[in-house]
Amino acid sequence: MKRSHRLPFSVAAASALLAAAAVFLLLPPRPSAGEAPAFAPQSEACTVIIVGKDASTDGSVITTHTADCGTCDWTWRKVPAADHKPGETRKFYNISQMKAWPPKEGLKWDLIKKDFNGVAIPEVPHTYGYMHGVFGYMNDQQLAIGESTIGNVRKLDNPTQTAKVNITMLTLLAMERCKTAREAIKLMGGLAEKYGYGFVDGGEMLAVADAREVWIFEIFAAGPLWTPESGKPGAVWCAERVPDDMVSVCPNESRIGEIDLANQDFFLASPNAVSFAVEQKLYDPASGRPFNWKRTYSPGAGSALSSNGRRQRMWRFFASVAPSKNFRTDLENMDFPFAVKPDKKLSAQDVMTLTRDKSYGTPFDPVAGIRGGPFANPNYWANTRKISVSNVEYTTVTQSRAWLPDPVGGVVWLSWGAQDTACFMPFYAGTTSIPKSFNVGDHFEFNRASARWASDYVDYHVQPIYNQAILDVQKAQQEWETGALTRMAEIDKRAQALYVQSPAEAVKLLTKFSNENAEKVVAAWWNLGDALLVKYNHFAFYDGAKRTRGRVQMFSPFWNKAVRVVDAALEN
Repeated sequence: MKRSHRLPFSVAAASALLAAAAVFLLLPPRPSAGEAPAFAPQSEACTVIIVGKDASTDGSVITTHTADCGTCDWTWRKVPAADHKPGETRKFYNISQMKAWPPKEGLKWDLIKKDFNGVAIPEVPHTYGYMHGVFGYMNDQQLAIGESTIGNVRKLDNPTQTAKVNITMLTLLAMERCKTAREAIKLMGGLAEKYGYGFVDGGEMLAVADAREVWIFEIFAAGPLWTPESGKPGAVWCAERVPDDMVSVCPNESRIGEIDLANQDFFLASPNAVSFAVEQKLYDPASGRPFNWKRTYSPGAGSALSSNGRRQRMWRFFASVAPSKNFRTDLENMDFPFAVKPDKKLSAQDVMTLTRDKSYGTPFDPVAGIRGGPFANPNYWANTRKISVSNVEYTTVTQSRAWLPDPVGGVVWLSWGAQDTACFMPFYAGTTSIPKSFNVGDHFEFNRASARWASDYVDYHVQPIYNQAILDVQKAQQEWETGALTRMAEIDKRAQALYVQSPAEAVKLLTKFSNENAEKVVAAWWNLGDALLVKYNHFAFYDGAKRTRGRVQMFSPFWNKAVRVVDAALEN
């Protein structure tokens, strides 16, 4: 006979343990290789993917940035090109990557002007137009940037107000003043040396690209005791060029290893790149060991395996683009190569797909067993850190294309919110405006006038019934992203021909295409959110064409099995 479900505590506890053990057996073995290392906050932040021009299918230099935050200001704006009179100055502001203000107080990029830090430098005669969110992403010269926080040895931090430049300010100044990656690196490094780097920022990495090459630029503060009067550089920085036929990644970890400063075609650095490490007792030249940038200034222990997937992004990227190399999950992250030649060249669309990667089919699969719940939702299992996470503000994929005029050749693909449920929209570098809906919005106030909320609206309706609803989203992504790529081939051709006759008319064409496409995508995503709400209401399937209601059968087989195991344990 069946026993009552009202069991004595000891028996109930035993049944619960039995059920838990049975459920555990449904999960694949979790990796283990000793105690996982502790993780700093930056290990959970942004991912940057880098593709050299000869590693892309069309000759584009490609960078990405996933702005993984969850509470940051997400608004975007277009800063127009401008001419400046003699005597004009450019002020420096203390710009926090993380800080956001309530919409009733105003827009972040107006409010930061209240935090002028006292430094103003002479304006240049002409500043370039550019697009930016938390950082500057692309200017009308095809200069592109992507960012990833990397951290550093703690003694290097300079949280004092003697440090007058931060990473956001540096990217904005580079956008305004530079045409090439090398120019941008030297400008940012020089300003940081002169005025001191830090205050609101620590160790940072930037992927700095132009139409011909791409570099990894890393910068650290010079410690809390630095002052301008010391006569010493207020920062230490180094940059290494990614070979044209290779790809690289920065998942919040320093990537530059041994450096050859005599080879300026591949390395640039501050004058104190090595001497500062000696001064800080971080490197001993008498040790006989070669100087290694990342192991000196930003060391980190652990692998994908030893961290149980918390530090798997390095492995996942390299294993995805170069499977023939057989990169192991237990390879220490510090031992991965700076860059690798991919097994096949990557298109911009391939890179978009990589930004959406959830590590399916790997030892860190977020839906293996019952991890994804009844509807195989990869966002339930938060114990592994995937390339694609749900707390992203937006994602950028930039293309810099040398065979086209700069306003035509540069493209920023922007998607709002979580990559798996959002849509990438292209904006040409020559675009003179962006939709007003990109300028507004906040995490804490729903706003139908904000483009970002259209993506969040879709995302919200996908999560409860993920493995069914995501198919609807992917169909829409295919329509709008592939559609934009197809139309751009014609726009490129028309704009290039028009640019010869009238650059201004070419820019008008590019602006019109970029904005009209974006506004259509935002409208389509609002409609998609409405459609998902109706289609999967009450965990059912409402067919509008047939006016029928059916039951959704997309439960995970592992979930069903787990439920039966638990039921059996409770019944006995």
